[in-house]
Amino acid sequence: MVIGERPVVEEPRLAVRRRSSSLWSRRSFLIAFLPALAAVLTGVAVLAVSGNILLPFERVITLEGKMASKRDFFEDEEVQRILMKHRIRVHITSSGSREVAVGDISSYDFVFLSGQPAGDLITRQRAEKNAYVKVHRPFVSPIVLATYREYAETLRDAGIATAQRAAGQGQPLYYVLDMRKFLESIDEQRRWNDIGIQQHGITNANRILAQTPDVCGANSAGTYLALVAFTWRGRGNEVPDSDQEADDRARDIKPLMEQGLPAADVFRTYMSPEGKGIAPVVVAYEHQYLTYQVHYQAESKKLDSQRVLLYPSTQFVTQPQFLALNRDGDRLGDLISQDPELRQRAMELGFRILDPTGEVAGDQLTRFLEQRDIPVPSMESDDTRSSMPRLRFLERMISIVGDCPAAGDPAGRPE
Repeated sequence: MVIGERPVVEEPRLAVRRRSSSLWSRRSFLIAFLPALAAVLTGVAVLAVSGNILLPFERVITLEGKMASKRDFFEDEEVQRILMKHRIRVHITSSGSREVAVGDISSYDFVFLSGQPAGDLITRQRAEKNAYVKVHRPFVSPIVLATYREYAETLRDAGIATAQRAAGQGQPLYYVLDMRKFLESIDEQRRWNDIGIQQHGITNANRILAQTPDVCGANSAGTYLALVAFTWRGRGNEVPDSDQEADDRARDIKPLMEQGLPAADVFRTYMSPEGKGIAPVVVAYEHQYLTYQVHYQAESKKLDSQRVLLYPSTQFVTQPQFLALNRDGDRLGDLISQDPELRQRAMELGFRILDPTGEVAGDQLTRFLEQRDIPVPSMESDDTRSSMPRLRFLERMISIVGDCPAAGDPAGRPE
């Protein structure tokens, strides 16, 4: 536009723009981001303080193990958490201890056997092949007979069992079983009704027996067999010391043994509602029962007073053996034997942990049970400790009682 001689220029138009806001300054983003950032920083701080700052970047190894009842230890969530701190994960294949000993274990890093006989069998075989094996003995658990109050009280009425004096107040949870009288009742084919179980509100026309797992595969059954062989007509010569004596003793005690269930199923059957009718007395390990009572107390704030234990008057404490089959397995064996957290957890699972000399380490289990208002079992007995037969003779007895193939030394196999 031109006015007169001078052109008229339009004034520039100014646009007002909103200032671009940074992503970091948006309130909604900060509300969502800051808690996550705080959690990350807290986690880093915790790892740094615990010395595990590099833990997420370390390699986790998975170890293959084979075992029976001691799988309870490795299946425990707290044990798994502790092992993960050491970058170890464990995969378990369930199998009876003797079944482990006579089977192929070449693909495993370790085996965890419930007692010494099966462990001796493997260490001998590995030594013959010059193969890697290292033994760890982290804890022990006595053989017991798990039953129900009506049956324990019936045995007490018949003079076959007595209540433990130090079993705590109220109804006793623990009894001492006179093994010789118990076996005499089995030998005489007496029935529960014969000794007055009706006086305790139930009837049972079945024979008095203790149910064991399959003796061909389970250490608990083999240990009970040795206990029976020690007690039954073992006067002056408690364990066989010749092939012929082992064979004769096995045939003598075979009618006293009732076995057949897989090792894992015996205690589960006992814990089931049907257990009282199916298997009123079963061979088990002390730690299985104590763990059950700890969990029951935690959930219900009371004891299961209907399930009780019978401690044989002749004692045999089974000593689980962790056998490392390579160096990774040996590292795990060192951990469960020496790591304070794992030792503490083993005790909380009902095991009697061992010190470096192989003796039970103090009274930790006693204090643990007392703190949870669970009566503490005492190892009352007639001061008789049963002795395991030599491996050669035990294997002959197992093969006869269970009608199963013998293992180990071919010369030790019965005809």
